[in-house]
Amino acid sequence: MKLSAFSVVDEYPSPDGAPTDRVREVVGLAEAAESAGLSALWVAEHHFHPGGVCPSPPVLLAACGARTRRLRLGALVSVLPFHRPIDVAEEYALLDRLLGGRLNLGVGSGYLPTEFEGYGVDPAGKREAFETSLATILAAFAGEPIRVDGERSVPVRINVRPVQQPHPPLWVAVQRREAVGHVARRGLSIALVPYATVADVAELAAEIREYREQLPAGARGEVAVALHLYAGPSPARAREALQRYLDSRLAFQSAFYKEKVAHDPRHARAETLEASGFALFGGAEEVATGLRRFADAGVDEVVGLFDFGGLPPAEVHASIARLGAAVRSA
Repeated sequence: MKLSAFSVVDEYPSPDGAPTDRVREVVGLAEAAESAGLSALWVAEHHFHPGGVCPSPPVLLAACGARTRRLRLGALVSVLPFHRPIDVAEEYALLDRLLGGRLNLGVGSGYLPTEFEGYGVDPAGKREAFETSLATILAAFAGEPIRVDGERSVPVRINVRPVQQPHPPLWVAVQRREAVGHVARRGLSIALVPYATVADVAELAAEIREYREQLPAGARGEVAVALHLYAGPSPARAREALQRYLDSRLAFQSAFYKEKVAHDPRHARAETLEASGFALFGGAEEVATGLRRFADAGVDEVVGLFDFGGLPPAEVHASIARLGAAVRSA
């Protein structure tokens, strides 16, 4: 099982009121992840709220790529209904060129009402928009002719194609259980954020089994799962940061998480998330041992949320270094 880092690029006031620069902190996070031997760094795309201050993953990932040599770099996710497919195809193809073929591409249909309202996009049509956009992007990556504006435009081919052919490795983010089979039947890899949707590791394992059972014969889809991780001497500080993070998810209308909390308010508390197994805090060996449950559940890659809730960068980097060393020696 691979271990990677994942930043939502969430922003919080510093304790002393000094300004923070989260996007530059993420570049430092990439350097720390590479030094620790992690597989990849992923960043989220968000708009219009401090719960995520990276509106353009390709720009941030290009900066990370300039400071790393081995680390794979990915978007988790590019929100397809918010963008023209031609723009997504060209930007990520160029990014894969800049990275020398190190791009991971996650795609999704979006889930935050604030963002749909800001873009003026009707969420009722997001799945159709996602499917149309994804088909166009994959055709563009493969060098096929596409139309930028439907029948009103002439067919064109993008003039910069990705290094990885026919396209960079692709993951689809899934929040609703009923979407798992749809992604599996297409033979695509899947990205899951279990704290927002399922109750415990056993339910996650059942979801992964359902995914594996519906993959086409010969397909090798991968399962990436996001977990909150902290390896160090101050787990109490990590729990405080996790509570800030969960409070922010509710404040910024994270629809799936709000639905889970409405069903059982205990899921709004950090201790509940830790008890479920989706947050692993403690010494490096203890956290590394906790990760084995996810390998047993069928997870191919844990994308660790290390920099959550305003944890200081130095503490985040130390946590990554400790856990990376513990995983390598296990």
